Amino acid sequence: MTAREPKIPGPEHPITIEATGVHVVARVGTHVVADSTRALTVREANYPPVQYIPLDDVDQSLLTESATQTYCPYKGDASYYGIALAEGGLTDAVWSYREPYDFVAAIAGHVAFYTDQVDVQVGA
Repeated sequence: MTAREPKIPGPEHPITIEATGVHVVARVGTHVVADSTRALTVREANYPPVQYIPLDDVDQSLLTESATQTYCPYKGDASYYGIALAEGGLTDAVWSYREPYDFVAAIAGHVAFYTDQVDVQVGA
């Protein structure tokens, strides 16, 4: 196995992290999965902005740990969660960088949601 070399964001792949500054709510149907005024907005390269919500502002009773893991050379190893609901669950709808690389250390202790599965409302 080869060692992973972290990449440093720069002009060719910029990453910025800043306080969102407004109320953010994540819902699946009528279920509020997260409700926060402490979210961070991560802007990375040409991807849409992503809301990273503190895990303390998430209804953790709905999260189910997944065996899925991925790697980002800019952020590190990502772990995933499903969302368990009485009417059915979602698989790998939530991700987190538990020990992100130093440049993006601010996202430690936060989770993000796939917006094709979870309705994330900014300024809710």
